[in-house]
Amino acid sequence: MRYIYSDCVVDCLTLCILQSEQSVSGSGLEAVSGDCKSWHGGETSRDNRECKMDEKISCLIGLQTRSNFYKVEAGLITLLRNCLESETENSKSILSSYIDHFQSLNYEDAGWGCGWRNIQMLSSNLLAQRPEAREVLFGGSGFVPDILSLQRWLEIAWEKGFDAPGAAQLEHVVYGSKKWIGTTECAALLRSFALRARIVDFGPKESQSVVGTSVDNTVDKTRNDKMTNSKVKKSEAYQVLMDFVWNYFSDENAVQFGQQHVVISEKT
Repeated sequence: MRYIYSDCVVDCLTLCILQSEQSVSGSGLEAVSGDCKSWHGGETSRDNRECKMDEKISCLIGLQTRSNFYKVEAGLITLLRNCLESETENSKSILSSYIDHFQSLNYEDAGWGCGWRNIQMLSSNLLAQRPEAREVLFGGSGFVPDILSLQRWLEIAWEKGFDAPGAAQLEHVVYGSKKWIGTTECAALLRSFALRARIVDFGPKESQSVVGTSVDNTVDKTRNDKMTNSKVKKSEAYQVLMDFVWNYFSDENAVQFGQQHVVISEKT
């Protein structure tokens, strides 16, 4: 079996699964501090906080910038499908639905931007596949913002109360920084737009709570053998993650192979 999945954020064996185009480089958000003076400090009453939040969101919607990406004619997933179908080996492949590829750039985010790029890829799928998500994501802009804009959106999510522990760990500020982010930040950002997101942790111990036949078998084997070698445990946890992804996308209600060996799942 071959695992190809494009709309999952994986960070330290953590998988975030969602339930629910390409132009300018640079960002107008460099002017945020000067043009939108309500980002920090100010009143503490509830009414004033809500007013202040509305001002921030309105400001961000007007200043956010589309992110660059390499546009593949007919789409990246179609290209992958054509390549896989040309192979003669006996294998089965499942592809996620539409997605754009946002790659890290040496002059912009090399070494720290992978989490933000994953969010951009997830967002491209939602914008293309889910009308209800397109209406709410990034103020209904209809495009995937650049990293600086996403950093502001995450800070807004924190101010709304999403992922308070994560906000505290990153000192409530990510804008303009090279701080690493992961699955919880992705979930917080998406949830702040009223989109459902579920985080499944595949650490060696936490994986015991995962539901699913192949997952349970792997967990039982890990428990019964009482493995102590950390490398072996990580390998087992990785396999649990892989099994989970395959089972998720190959659900019989979403995928029917028939005579095909490459299919596109209806799931996102």
